[in-house]
Amino acid sequence: MDEALRAELLEMERVDRAVRGDLVVRGELHRDGYHPEMEAIHRTHNARIRAVIEEHGWPGYALVGEDGCRAAGFIVQHAILDPDLQRSCVGLLEQAIGRGEADPFMLALLTDRVRMGDGLPQIYGTQYVGAAAGGIEPWPIAEPERVDERRRAVGLPPLAENTARLIEQHRKEAGVTPTDADVRDRA
Repeated sequence: MDEALRAELLEMERVDRAVRGDLVVRGELHRDGYHPEMEAIHRTHNARIRAVIEEHGWPGYALVGEDGCRAAGFIVQHAILDPDLQRSCVGLLEQAIGRGEADPFMLALLTDRVRMGDGLPQIYGTQYVGAAAGGIEPWPIAEPERVDERRRAVGLPPLAENTARLIEQHRKEAGVTPTDADVRDRA
């Protein structure tokens, strides 16, 4: 295992979460546009995760451990400034899962993120947006009557349970209305 790379990925995730949390507390995350602090973090992380993937392929369990692999998934989820990176990682994650080197839920999150970015309905219901009446709601879902079956297959809780959890989580976060980028990474 590459302990240095594992530690780097975990630190990248920690920094992303810390900056996001600080912006929520300051009431600045949910303003119009991409917050410059968050954008700077994501640009730096996008470049680094791209380099890691070019060198190693998907950073799976054998390379960076389970927590390092999940951190890589989190970083790629937040690479919204680099949709080509996200798209390329879908295939890499599929391969890693086939080798037992990543969790299927990570692929569900990334697949839905890419589909949402492309304006397509999501498959697993992991991506949320602000609702017209306030609060949050899932981005449109293909075959919504089967979403819980698909979620169960990748180790995710039922959609209604997850949505209730996210709504409650947002109520606790300074009463700020959520946006796409803030909610969907927690599904």
